[in-house]
Amino acid sequence: MSNTIRNPIEWSGAQIVNAGHAIASARRTLDHMQDTAHSPAPAVRKITIADVRESLVKGFDDFEAYRSDVLFVGIIYAAVGLVLARLAFGSNFIPLVFPLASGFAILGPFAAIGLYEMSRRREQGAEVTWANAFDVFKAPAVGGIFALGVMLMLLFLVWLAAAWGIYALTLGTAEATSLSVFLHDVFLTPAGWTMIAVGIGVGFLFALLAMSISVVAFPMLIDRDVGLDTAIATSIRAVRENPVPMAAWGLLVAGLLVAGSIPLFIGLVAVVPTLGHATWHLYRRLVAR
Repeated sequence: MSNTIRNPIEWSGAQIVNAGHAIASARRTLDHMQDTAHSPAPAVRKITIADVRESLVKGFDDFEAYRSDVLFVGIIYAAVGLVLARLAFGSNFIPLVFPLASGFAILGPFAAIGLYEMSRRREQGAEVTWANAFDVFKAPAVGGIFALGVMLMLLFLVWLAAAWGIYALTLGTAEATSLSVFLHDVFLTPAGWTMIAVGIGVGFLFALLAMSISVVAFPMLIDRDVGLDTAIATSIRAVRENPVPMAAWGLLVAGLLVAGSIPLFIGLVAVVPTLGHATWHLYRRLVAR
């Protein structure tokens, strides 16, 4: 026991050393982000609907190959969905249940970064296990990856605020006493119809922004040593130059997430990993080496 239990001075010293290492690591990350800023941008390819379909097929193939290794990602998503829904009901935030669920489309690209790494390694012919999902933390551009993740989280919070504002301006701020009352107000009143129309329109803009800045950026930051600004600009350019295929991709993602969320988010166990792997293959079609 004497070899493993340290006195308070030794323990405090160890914590100071660890903190020093963490600060040094953060400094290196920030320096790397600064050094890679404005790095050369790769060429963006034109794709078709067939490329979107093939990306989804390959994504499902990756999911089939590593089913037992990636199911935990989908299970976490389903569990988070259930917890958020329970909190919404328990805290009388019933109007936020749908915005919380649709927020998966905003946060999903960040949550799936480990899946991109697994697909990347499989493409290279390397042996892959669930542990390889954590290799993203070794990527040179890990600082950019987390910075973009923070951007999406902030975007998600703004979306929730906007959704609550739309609810307040249409149905009012009165408490929804039950789910049945809320559903009646939403689907059977003019104010509810207005809320649906405005909410879908505003939600579409948030989802479009999230997809535009991240659909290529995350895989690119994992795949290449580039700056965050270059990755985001390339992602936006890929969406802008392929409006029809990327619109189809966005609708596909939204449709599968909705289908996977009903009932009780169970379908997300398979939907999320498949979409994560498919995003990698879509990136490979969109961006030239």
